Amino acid sequence: MKYQKPAPEQLKKMLSPEQYRVTQEDGTEQPFKNAYWDNIRPGIYVDVVSGEPLFSSLDQYDAGCGWPSFTKPLQKEGMVYKKDSSFGMERTEVRSNVADSHLGHVFTDGPEDQGGMRYCINSAALRFIHVDDMQKEGYEAYLSLFQD
Repeated sequence: MKYQKPAPEQLKKMLSPEQYRVTQEDGTEQPFKNAYWDNIRPGIYVDVVSGEPLFSSLDQYDAGCGWPSFTKPLQKEGMVYKKDSSFGMERTEVRSNVADSHLGHVFTDGPEDQGGMRYCINSAALRFIHVDDMQKEGYEAYLSLFQD
């Protein structure tokens, strides 16, 4: 599957105003008032802009912060890391590789037994694909993650 970023005029049509604000204008959605902060269904999360696979529900955990949190990305090369000094803080911003979508931030306060990382990601930057739909949507390469 080839992932790409649509043209700007197409993005405005395909994304909700919140998705556009978060992914294209480096926004942040409200904690605990977003689609996936408490999702417990099996599947993967892809970039809402390009469809690029980003995270697995197997690596999702409740960090208590109100946003979906993950211990690691599906593919290390699927992430771009940038220094973020906004709001008087030093953070590491996480962006998708293909579409350059703002996803959220990564912190070093995650579960130590799983590498210590916490990818704190905006739901508005993600589209969830349930394990039952992965093959028909072209993500069958990730089905083996969910098989015993």
